Amino acid sequence: MSLIRWDPFGDVDTFFNRLVPGSYANWPRLPVEGNGKKLEFAPSADISETDKEYLIRAELPAVKKEDVQVTFDDGMITIKGERKQQKEDKNEKFHRVESFYGSFERRFSLPDNVNADAISCDSKDGMLTVHIPKSEMLKQKPKQITVQ
Repeated sequence: MSLIRWDPFGDVDTFFNRLVPGSYANWPRLPVEGNGKKLEFAPSADISETDKEYLIRAELPAVKKEDVQVTFDDGMITIKGERKQQKEDKNEKFHRVESFYGSFERRFSLPDNVNADAISCDSKDGMLTVHIPKSEMLKQKPKQITVQ
């Protein structure tokens, strides 16, 4: 039997995503910090599975791999980093800015059958791919227990 990690806000996210069209659900969020006026973004991610591994692909355009940190702790993969704003040219006058910059963090709960020692990731063309190999789960044979 596998335990399922409780996500206290999972139902709220599901409800919100049903009410709001998909393109608005991934909009950046304002930071919770009091005086910060800087916008944050949450990179979108795809999660898939093959026979040998789980894959997490996160879209990180204009983010250098040196600015990304991937950690595994207590059954959770955390991808965090920062998308830095380009230096402004004093002669350049912006009329509209739709790009978002700042720090980000995404956390993903993993199943029990992962090989934590062999997790790897690579970054190419603005896409971070985290490879999470599966481990062999020992299948226990059913055991008859007598009632006393």
